[in-house]
Amino acid sequence: MKSYNIAIMGATGAVGQQMKEQLEKRNFPVKTIVFLASSRSAGQEIAFKGETYIVQEAVPESFEGIDMALFSAGGSISEKFAPEAVKRGAVVIDNTSAFRMDKEVPLVVPEVNKEDIHAHKGIIANPNCSTIQMVCALQPLKEQYGLSKIVVSTYQAVSGAGVNAINELKNQSADFDNVKNAEASVLPVKSADRHYPIAFNAIPQIDQFTDNGYTFEEMKMINETKKIMHDENLSVAATCVRLPVVTGHSESVYVELEGVPTVEDVKQSIAQAPGVELMDDPANQVYPMPLMAAGKDEVFVGRIRQDLDNPRGFHLWVVSDNLVKGAALNSVQIAEALVKEQIL
Repeated sequence: MKSYNIAIMGATGAVGQQMKEQLEKRNFPVKTIVFLASSRSAGQEIAFKGETYIVQEAVPESFEGIDMALFSAGGSISEKFAPEAVKRGAVVIDNTSAFRMDKEVPLVVPEVNKEDIHAHKGIIANPNCSTIQMVCALQPLKEQYGLSKIVVSTYQAVSGAGVNAINELKNQSADFDNVKNAEASVLPVKSADRHYPIAFNAIPQIDQFTDNGYTFEEMKMINETKKIMHDENLSVAATCVRLPVVTGHSESVYVELEGVPTVEDVKQSIAQAPGVELMDDPANQVYPMPLMAAGKDEVFVGRIRQDLDNPRGFHLWVVSDNLVKGAALNSVQIAEALVKEQIL
């Protein structure tokens, strides 16, 4: 089997570390690997397949001879270095929002629209973590019954906001009696004027607000879902909330189908979907939760029920690890698809 020269940009971050682990776990055909980061992280050691590597400071020349570069170091870094990598012959799989809505860049979830990778011009975008798990769960319903409307409320883990948000949750949780006055400097958005404690709380803001009253996170879910599913007429609405959970995003999803299946039909469709696991036995209190989904590859779906007023409406509960399938695993699956389709 042919092997490839790989670079991971943002190698010391949570997603970058997961990318490395997924490459190892899935035995991706790596010939050589380079770990890249900012100057402040350069010099750190990373172990990969029994060998120790030194993290290098990223410069344009870092991508000489690289076949595939997995990026997860922030949008501004991707905007700066992804074109440099492409210029040097690499295919970039970017985990930031920098290129997701670029018409020239495929936005790919392999279980949903793998064929879109054939249209790449050097960069393939990895969708938002919340979008990924939702479209994985809904794609089989779209294929079999048609989708007309999606209303999603997310309950997102703090790991989506980085290690500082995790640390802030841990510190605040240690002082229940004083949590209202706890120091907060990260959430809902580090650059915002006001910050709120996340421990024992729910913050209905992820990212900044746009002029239409939705946050950028909510608009990402709306626009990305339409792009991935190739349906600009699909009705999508989102409300995104941050919860005091370390890892694992949860979503309450309401869908309206064009067909009228039974609940059992819907369950069977979802159970057969690639990368999705049905966990739906309410009589025995079996349903997905972020605590059990942490560290796992699958998208878990449960609490499936028909709307009481609309026979075409169905409610689902969708949970997945936002750092695994929501980021690193999806990126590596795109890389695997490039290899399998021989389109590097």
